[in-house]
Amino acid sequence: MKNRLRRTRLYMPGNNPNLLQNIGVFSADTVILDLEDAVAPSEKDAARILVKYALKNVNFGNSEKGVRINPLDTPFGKEDAEMAVQARAEIIFLPKTEDIESVLELANIIGKKEIWISPIIETAKGVLNANEIASASSKVVMICFGAEDFTRDIGAERTKEGKELFWARSMIVMAAKANGIQASDTVFSNVDDIESLEKETIFIKSLGFDGKGVIHPGQIEPINKVFKPTEEEIDYAKKVLEALETAKKQGKGTASLGRKMIDKPVADRARRIIRMSVERKAGSVERRA
Repeated sequence: MKNRLRRTRLYMPGNNPNLLQNIGVFSADTVILDLEDAVAPSEKDAARILVKYALKNVNFGNSEKGVRINPLDTPFGKEDAEMAVQARAEIIFLPKTEDIESVLELANIIGKKEIWISPIIETAKGVLNANEIASASSKVVMICFGAEDFTRDIGAERTKEGKELFWARSMIVMAAKANGIQASDTVFSNVDDIESLEKETIFIKSLGFDGKGVIHPGQIEPINKVFKPTEEEIDYAKKVLEALETAKKQGKGTASLGRKMIDKPVADRARRIIRMSVERKAGSVERRA
């Protein structure tokens, strides 16, 4: 589904069969079988075969089936993409995206199949071209930020406070929102510091991000908790939608709640909050079953 919930994207090494067989128990919104950074060049071909098997045979539970391929301008990228399409991945993550050409090439490989694209922006050039990347294809549903490579590219020091990332994060969110797609933040590398993870997640949510990368299953629940709509947000969203429905029945072209007009961004946010609350409850019921 194009607009499904993607609060957490969990990276799993594509060359580790012991981890891959447990994919369905982690409850990440998206699980990414990684063929890029997690796999040494000498193991790329073997990992591709293993990932293909996992996509076809392993139970992903409620998680979206994702694959991070190698860049298309490397010797492995095109084969990765063709395998992911053949094995019916649901979303393909395209690393180190800097321009629309690689996105269009991947879209061409996918063809008419319902497989989505998520470019990962990890360089200064990619950040500057974020809007063009986000609008390159109707198959692009989310753009992700990769801070580790980005800071190396610009020669900045990666800090816990993340001041060096503020402008790039803002550009990526603006590009995503201008094109009606999701934005997902970089991973948090210290898997033992859950308190700082929660603080960073609260901050990036305030910027407009829809989710965050995950490198350990223990990070999933803290991130999902931050992105979970509050009861107050859900109640207000319901009132907004009720006001819209009432205005529609009365034949009015505009709707209001109290003394405030309900414009499109408010209506869109209300629908998104209700959708998130419904998807969250449905996922919980399925996991208990």
